[in-house]
Amino acid sequence: MSQFMKFIGGRDLIFTLLVLILIGFAILIYNQISFIFHPIIVIISTMVAPVILAFIAYYLMNPIVNLLEKVHIRRIWGILILILAIAGLITGITLLIAPLVEEQVRDLVKSFPDYVTQMADSLRKTIDHSFLGQYYDEGYDWVTSNLNEVTSKISEYLGGAVEGIKNVASTLTHVVIALITFPFVLFFLLKDSARFKQYCLYLLPPKYRNDADQILKNMDVQVGSYIRGQIIVASCIGILLYIGYLIIGLDYAIILAITAAVTSVVPYLGPMIAISPAIIIAIVSGPFMLLKLAFVWIAVQFLEGHFISPNIMGRTMKIHPLTIMFVLLISGNLFGIFGVILGIPGYALVKVIVQYLYKKFKLRYNRYYGDRYGSFEE
Repeated sequence: MSQFMKFIGGRDLIFTLLVLILIGFAILIYNQISFIFHPIIVIISTMVAPVILAFIAYYLMNPIVNLLEKVHIRRIWGILILILAIAGLITGITLLIAPLVEEQVRDLVKSFPDYVTQMADSLRKTIDHSFLGQYYDEGYDWVTSNLNEVTSKISEYLGGAVEGIKNVASTLTHVVIALITFPFVLFFLLKDSARFKQYCLYLLPPKYRNDADQILKNMDVQVGSYIRGQIIVASCIGILLYIGYLIIGLDYAIILAITAAVTSVVPYLGPMIAISPAIIIAIVSGPFMLLKLAFVWIAVQFLEGHFISPNIMGRTMKIHPLTIMFVLLISGNLFGIFGVILGIPGYALVKVIVQYLYKKFKLRYNRYYGDRYGSFEE
């Protein structure tokens, strides 16, 4: 057997190809009888949302639980204390700001169409006598004609009013189930995560346990640091923007700040989405307000880019900005809004596995070709 055949696996390669062929046949057969597995798909889709929510909360709370355990508070009591404290904090904040948020949301929903109309009129007056006037009229007509068809398109998409009500009811049911069940999943994750990990490792052959353990540790570091860091950074952005909006006197400050905090969870795309409603309101309020908004936004982005993110996120997630953009676009096209939100953590998991496989490839190359052609540096 040639050295190259040994390098790519030798007889193991033939076995691997046979396994892949059998997997392909299994997938083909599954496509023909997929209706049999519909109950399993329903069960899995029902479990996905609470499990994802529980894992996000786990990565936020587990360091605090570990800290409480170090100060001699039993883990189960630390978990209960932390959950009750967070529940009380959320309840208190909700009771304090809910009336203000409700009032601003009601006013914003009522006034936003007028803001858009006033902004369009201002833009028309500005560019009406310029070479852009013709293109503006064409764009405005296109938007108006499409807005008039929104209702019919929505009804068509939902399959009629009755089907639409069913879809809304189904979505609300899934949301309620996820919100009710995820605290229980979170509790057992916090309580038995180490035991669950050891159980999963013992299911593997002893030869692969150390490698699997290292992969899980790297995944835990990557995903945990990203989730914690991104949520903390988004919260800081929301607080800073709220303070800035209050200082410059921008209307609907708390709603715009909450929107910015929520959308900032998505890298790069989130801030662009967050600033859009603030720009519309600032344009209608006057050029000076738009200038003040630009100053606040630049100041917050400067603080986030130079002080907040470097100190909170650190250098754990070494992902190039262009890679992030492609990951967001691809995951968004594949899985919609959930893909945009979970695309980067998913990429981090895949990156850990690929790095592990590449490391094994380098070791194998050094074994067969290192002496003749030079070895990979570790």
